[in-house]
Amino acid sequence: MSEKARDLTLFQGFARTIAIRKMQGVQNSALKSRLQHSWWRPDTPPQMSWAWPRALLCRVATHLLALLLCVGTAVSVDQVRLQQAARALGPAAVEGLTAWQGMFRSASQSPEKIRIETVNRFINQRIRFADDVNVWGEADYWATPLETLHKGAGDCEDFAIAKYFSLLALGVAPSRLRLIYVRATVIRDGVPGYAAHMVLAYYPQQGREPLVLDNLVDSIHPASGRPDLRPIFSFNTEGLWEQIGTTAASVPLDRLSRWRDLLQRVSNEGFR
Repeated sequence: MSEKARDLTLFQGFARTIAIRKMQGVQNSALKSRLQHSWWRPDTPPQMSWAWPRALLCRVATHLLALLLCVGTAVSVDQVRLQQAARALGPAAVEGLTAWQGMFRSASQSPEKIRIETVNRFINQRIRFADDVNVWGEADYWATPLETLHKGAGDCEDFAIAKYFSLLALGVAPSRLRLIYVRATVIRDGVPGYAAHMVLAYYPQQGREPLVLDNLVDSIHPASGRPDLRPIFSFNTEGLWEQIGTTAASVPLDRLSRWRDLLQRVSNEGFR
């Protein structure tokens, strides 16, 4: 069995365990419905069954640690390394970094609500939407914030990632931020349909409804104000939360392998 196949098997077992543990003790459909939207709850931890064999638990733990990489509550930015990385990319990256740092300076002393709005506005205005194949020549590439500023373009994942690391750099705790894969309702040629999409969720307070930062909508709305978005799974540098009932784990595994690679490249550019 290939390493990817083994990883997929482990992930599927992990996902099933999350669903089983969350469903234990559910006695009525109303409570079950609320559990299905646990992506709204920043206090919902990732879970696994400790009834698994010890060797398997050790392997899963090793994979999760390698996956998450940046566990912690604070992020520091090595400005010297960031400048070096920008110069290596080229003049457009240096200019983008200068504007990015200017945004940080202007927002750093502001209330957190203003920092959220400032970052959302800066990234939405600075970056134009473009598919990865047109920007990077690849079907799916997760760019670091510096790479996105260098190109001046990116897809929904690049917008969400740039906002996520911008807010970490401005002192917002990772526990209050989640990158969320959603199924978005879209209209094509007058016909409603669905598309995979990524947004960033910000939780003003623990247990409260999140605000959604989206490259498709400049204004920030609470999750209840975005009925066009259906959450699939969410993650940050502290964990993974999967919606109950998800059976196809192969897509999350593929996406999260990109997250692991992205975290390493972001670290190399100066985020610690």
